[in-house]
Amino acid sequence: EKILKELSFLISNRNFEILNTFYALGAIDFALAKGILSIQMKAIEPEINEKGYLKICQGRHPLIPGTVVPIDIEIGKDFKTLVVTGPNTGGKTVTLKTVGLFTLMTLSGLHLPASSGTNMPVFSQVFADIGDEQSIEQSLSTFSSHMSHIVEILKHANTESLVLLDELGAGTDPREGASLGVA
Repeated sequence: EKILKELSFLISNRNFEILNTFYALGAIDFALAKGILSIQMKAIEPEINEKGYLKICQGRHPLIPGTVVPIDIEIGKDFKTLVVTGPNTGGKTVTLKTVGLFTLMTLSGLHLPASSGTNMPVFSQVFADIGDEQSIEQSLSTFSSHMSHIVEILKHANTESLVLLDELGAGTDPREGASLGVA
């Protein structure tokens, strides 16, 4: 107890320096971890723009192990809405998740597993309704669950937001889903 008391007294006068050192070590560790992750993903530093222009060149979803089929996607220059369509297991959801994840990685200062020429905007907000979010507690069907999320997104989204919607008409009549998509 006497030794602990003496040591505590000696460092109590240095709490400011100790706290600053702790924060500095955290920042250094974070920068090193970002660098190691960038090397492991064979990532690049994307170009950044404030015009809402997104261009991903040979982007690879960083959480999919093994060989990943890269994607090229561009939006925000000539058009602001993109509909991704194709057969089941065609990669539509992976593409949407890659765009969302790349956006959040960019906002976090991380490099992206993509090729040079990748250009990312700075969105003020990111919204996503991806996957089956049926809620048993709220007795919502798949369709109703999607609608609840979309209503919330519409309340908060603005022209500087990224909105990702997957399987917009899922859980309803195909004609109703198509009408909803057009709307």
